[in-house]
This record gives sequence, structure tokens and C-alpha cells, in this order.
Amino acid sequence: MRRAFVEGIGTFWLVLGGCGTAVLAAKFPDVGVGLVGVSLAFGLTVLTMAFAIGHISGCHLNPAVTLGLWAGKRIPGRDVLPYIVAQVVGGIIAGGVLYLIASGKTTFAPGAFASNGYGEHSPGGYALGSCAVAEVVMTLMFLFVIMGATDKRAPAGLAPIAIGLCLTLIHLISIPVTNTSVNPARSTGVALFAADWAVAQLWLFWLAPAAGGLVGGLLYRLVGGEEEA
Repeated sequence: MRRAFVEGIGTFWLVLGGCGTAVLAAKFPDVGVGLVGVSLAFGLTVLTMAFAIGHISGCHLNPAVTLGLWAGKRIPGRDVLPYIVAQVVGGIIAGGVLYLIASGKTTFAPGAFASNGYGEHSPGGYALGSCAVAEVVMTLMFLFVIMGATDKRAPAGLAPIAIGLCLTLIHLISIPVTNTSVNPARSTGVALFAADWAVAQLWLFWLAPAAGGLVGGLLYRLVGGEEEA
């Protein structure tokens, strides 16, 4: 329960930091941080939390990561459900806090509210198929990097940097496509406070990251040559 609880705290920070930057600062007049700033924000949330709680829970912050690490035989099956529940709850609480902050502006309207979408709700107008491929592949590669960076044979202490930079790169690539999910808890946390379409399209941002996470964990297990725990 302690490990699941800190997963909730970590996911809260990821959603508040990453989506908060997108909602509050991305298009701020004159000094908006834009796509690069939002990408860095998501990477920094993972990097900082990896140093803060990695030694407690492993710092998954993401149901797709939890599923991938289970598929890669890094965590036992009994941890999967408590971690995912805690992550989703943490994400929703962060979405609520962000809504309270953002709604304090007189011109506020929820709209997309940093949600993920496809078709007409894709930032670049990408179709469902393109968005599905992007989410599966990006999550797959995220898991591959996580598995490799946290391998016992990898340089000690550098995993948070590699993982944070990987998530930054993923956002740089895929924000125009889906607004970047690769994380069902991140998607759920803000979709519940956004326009109705965000919840209607949420299924993709559970299914595609979960599939990518599972394949990524299995792929690293296959080619990484890890010994059985």
C-alpha cells in the first residue's frame, strides 16, 4: 500500500506538471513555452519523481509502464492492480486541482484541457489509425528505454535522466498527432474535466498505450538477455 500510495503522488505530479504547463503556460502571451516547453515539463516530472520515489515504488506513474514491467517480469502480478488504481486516482486529483487553478481566470473555458484526441480532435488533424500507431509505437519505445535504463547492467544512477529525456523526445514527436498520451492515467486525469469528446475518445488512450507497453516489455525481455529473477 505504501508503494501504491507514492505511485499516486508521483502520477499527481506528472499530470499537474505536464498538463499544467500545457494548460497554463503553453500559450501564455509573449512568454508561452510552446511545444518544447510542454515536452520538457513532462520529462522533468518523470525525472524529478524518479529520483524522489524510484527507490520506493520504481516510479512507474503510468498504467502502461506497470503493465510493461509486469510483462517484462520486473514486477509481480500482485502489484499491477494497486499501482494502476493509485495512478489513475492521482491523475484525476491532479486534473481536479488543475481545473480549480485554471477556472480562476475570468475567460476560462475547459475545451480540450490538455486532453488527447484523434481525428478532428488531433492537434494536427491526424486520423484514428495514425494516432493509434503513434501511441503504440511511442509507448513501446518508452518501455524499451525504461527496461534498458533500469537493467542491472546499465550505468547506476542515470536511469531517471534517460527516462525523462525519452519522455521529452516522445512529446516532441507526438504532441502534433495525439497531444501525446502514452499514459492512460494522464489521459483520464484531464479528460474528466474537459469537453465531452475527450471522454468519448479516451478508449484509444487506454488501449494503445497498454498494447505498446506490453509489447515493449516483452521485446526487451526477448532481446535484453536478462536472467530470471
